[in-house]
Amino acid sequence: MKRWYLYPFALLYDFITSLRNLLYTTGILKSTRFRIPIISVGNLSVGGSGKSPMVMYLAELLSRELRTGVLSRGYGRVTKGYYITNYDSNYKTVGDEAMQLFQRFKNRFVIAVCEDRVAGAKKLITDMDLEALVLDDAMQHRAITPGFSILMTEYSDPYFKDFLLPAGNLRESRSGARRADIIMVSKCPAPLSEETKKLYIQKMRLLPHQKAFFSSIHYDENIYSLEKSIPDNNLAYYDILLVTGIANPQPLLAHLKNYSSKVKHLKFPDHHNFSDKDIEQILSEYKKLDEYRLLLTTEKDFVRLKTFDYLRDLIYYWPINVTIEREDQFKQTILDYVRKN
Repeated sequence: MKRWYLYPFALLYDFITSLRNLLYTTGILKSTRFRIPIISVGNLSVGGSGKSPMVMYLAELLSRELRTGVLSRGYGRVTKGYYITNYDSNYKTVGDEAMQLFQRFKNRFVIAVCEDRVAGAKKLITDMDLEALVLDDAMQHRAITPGFSILMTEYSDPYFKDFLLPAGNLRESRSGARRADIIMVSKCPAPLSEETKKLYIQKMRLLPHQKAFFSSIHYDENIYSLEKSIPDNNLAYYDILLVTGIANPQPLLAHLKNYSSKVKHLKFPDHHNFSDKDIEQILSEYKKLDEYRLLLTTEKDFVRLKTFDYLRDLIYYWPINVTIEREDQFKQTILDYVRKN
């Protein structure tokens, strides 16, 4: 929903962000390049656009051949500075996104956080002798010049239909898409017609060096707790309380309703820092369900909620992965860049 009454403020915001981008483009503000391949994943809008599954995909792909690292700022943590995620970490020290990555991949690749991306990248590359680095949510972090940039834009709310903050949800002008090497339209419904894809590509006005891909989210065949798993086709037997603290929980809610008609949803803000009062509310709603009940959340929220003793043995999460159309071509594009650099 666009907020037209705030359009005058959007003009001011456009001036500030455009000036900042111009200063980086002309070299007045310094942007650091590194000796190893660096892939940036980001978006132009606030909120979720499928960045986390894409970062997972890229890091897993690159780590098959190279010593790979992931660097993010660690949004929502209570610490500052540079941290490597390990078995002693939690969402308070490194943020929920870094913990989500570590929960799934453990030591398959290195996961670090630092609000100063340049300092963090220098230390991570040097200390870990990295051969490739993925920057999470770095489209607007222009102090680093990535060798390759992937712009995520959600199918249901593409950047070319959006407007600048605060009238819309764009962090910078639509022209920022020119810095991307790949524009990934995420969370697409399946199947997506060729006519629709051509329309989106036309609207994006790709530059000669740019490629467009389309992807969708698919859910694991099981949901997981700390020690158990349940097949998704068994969800129909449960009364389910779904707890989310992500930007857009609607795709998960819609998917869940394909399996169960008995779903109650407790929605919290993105990256919500759950309090004891929130946990009391969750438990209260959970106890209202029938005896055969289940408490479900997202993989990202699970790293927060499992730290509460009362929920630790109750709560399940549903992992998601990304499916990319023309996946072989996408992989080849990424690997060609890495191997050449």
